[in-house]
Amino acid sequence: MTSAGPLVIVGDVLLDIDIDGRADRRSPDGPVPVVDVTTIAHRPGGAGLAATLAAHDTGEVVLVAGFADDESGHRLRALLSHRVELVELPFSGSTVCKERVRAVGPCAGGESGFAPITRLDFGHGRIVAGPLSAEVRSVLANARAVLVADYGRGAAAHPQIRTLLEQRSRRTPLVWDPHPKGPPPVPGADLVTPNRPEAEQLVPDSSGFGARARELARRWSARAVTITLGADGAVLSYADRPAERIPVPVGESGSEQARDTCGAGDRFAVAATIAMSAGASAEDAVRHAVAAASAFVADGAATAFAEPASQIPAPELAGSDPNR
Repeated sequence: MTSAGPLVIVGDVLLDIDIDGRADRRSPDGPVPVVDVTTIAHRPGGAGLAATLAAHDTGEVVLVAGFADDESGHRLRALLSHRVELVELPFSGSTVCKERVRAVGPCAGGESGFAPITRLDFGHGRIVAGPLSAEVRSVLANARAVLVADYGRGAAAHPQIRTLLEQRSRRTPLVWDPHPKGPPPVPGADLVTPNRPEAEQLVPDSSGFGARARELARRWSARAVTITLGADGAVLSYADRPAERIPVPVGESGSEQARDTCGAGDRFAVAATIAMSAGASAEDAVRHAVAAASAFVADGAATAFAEPASQIPAPELAGSDPNR
């Protein structure tokens, strides 16, 4: 480890699988497109994506997460181990996978770009509340900054991890990217980054996102809360100060419906964490993060970080038989 310590990502790792193809006809079994698959690509998701993004931007990165002992878990380790240091948490169950099917063609909205068709989720693995290794404790004790990438699979709820993070937040930047199925952030987090739907769910009755952010900062005893608003930028608030709207830089905004935004929240949280590790204030970190997330979406979002796609030979395509 460097004298400054690593940037540490704590969270839940997923395997994202991108399945792309053409949709030139509809199924005779129902009003759904038939996708002739042309490529399949795998990439780290969840905290794995956050760690991958961080490794592109900064020096030493350590990912503290759990991995299943199955084929998908081994693939995740292989995708991540050459980019970041892996420190494993106790884990039970199978790897959580998310298959995203996209297509172009007349039955998918046209030829202008890949349109989402469906998403298939499977796997039930979770972090279990077992004892932490000495390596986990050492990594957190020496971190220059910590990002919690909570995907509701138990990492952020581990009692010993929460204790260590609360202690660590008094000495080094702690950024928390929450999840609806996860626990609240530990008290004292420097920045918490819920997105628009999460904030609306947490504070349903409000006069606006500034009021929501201020209420969440009070509720969580966080130093600052920023609500990410996609193409509308973000709102930043402290428990005792007026909220501030942080816009997307000129030239970076655009219709989210026309762009793949997968992973934008991870990009935002990583950029904010790196900025705060270098001494930036919460406001400056959020401004930097808004710009970074906007550029990330413009550059193709998370799909740009997949391993080389597997090409499906034409004879294997379902479309080789138009009656199927």
